[in-house]
Amino acid sequence: MIGRVSFMTIDATDPDRLAAFWGAMLGTEIEETSDEGRFVFLGEANGHVLSFQRVPEPKSAKNRVHLDVRVEELEEATDAILALGGSWDGKELTLDDARWRTLKDPEGNEFDIFVSDG
Repeated sequence: MIGRVSFMTIDATDPDRLAAFWGAMLGTEIEETSDEGRFVFLGEANGHVLSFQRVPEPKSAKNRVHLDVRVEELEEATDAILALGGSWDGKELTLDDARWRTLKDPEGNEFDIFVSDG
């Protein structure tokens, strides 16, 4: 092994706002802000730590990496995410025993929520 993933970092024009969105969605809170607000770190959620890095430019293209978040129920999760400021195009996909939806956080970063019987 060469190394371990320590953080998943998401670029953001407003890292405090994005950290609050993801923290509410994943059931964790902001644990640390460093470098005069350039980095915001969430507490561990399901064994992973998300951090948000302030950048000057808004998101401009499709994510090359995204998070897949398992939820208990798609409708309830979608409604909760929309209430937090996320967005969804209304499409749902199915593959084998999984159903999922691609949503966007308040800065337009795509992520999937899914349910699976497997």
